[in-house]
Amino acid sequence: MGVVILDGTTVRSFVNDELNFNNSINSRFDSLDLNNDGLLSRSELRKAFESLRLIETHFGADVITKPEQLTKLYDSIFEKFDCDHSGSVDREEFRSEMKKMMLGIADGLGSSPIQMVIDDDDQSFIKEAVDLEESKLHN
Repeated sequence: MGVVILDGTTVRSFVNDELNFNNSINSRFDSLDLNNDGLLSRSELRKAFESLRLIETHFGADVITKPEQLTKLYDSIFEKFDCDHSGSVDREEFRSEMKKMMLGIADGLGSSPIQMVIDDDDQSFIKEAVDLEESKLHN
């Protein structure tokens, strides 16, 4: 576990580094595609967001959300990712929406640096952005 300092530039640089960003997206997509059909179903994408626990927690504290509210929320997230309304999310749709999310995080962070505690085994895109920036500093 370590403390890192980052700002919007860290995240934006990661997204703009197409090779690293696309490799990261492809890896994450493949890990979510449980049946290896090259598409994410509603349930596969929901499992991904459930694992992040972004909705069920508030500043690290559990909050109770009714199951039907969670289903509505996850369904709306799926609809946002399923740009062509095919009933599944392909790799390009996933990449496009994750890019928008990451750039939204970058915009939200702006140029004000923040400190963040990240586990060494964390698999998040934020950790990958920090690792990429750190590797560029050492080269």
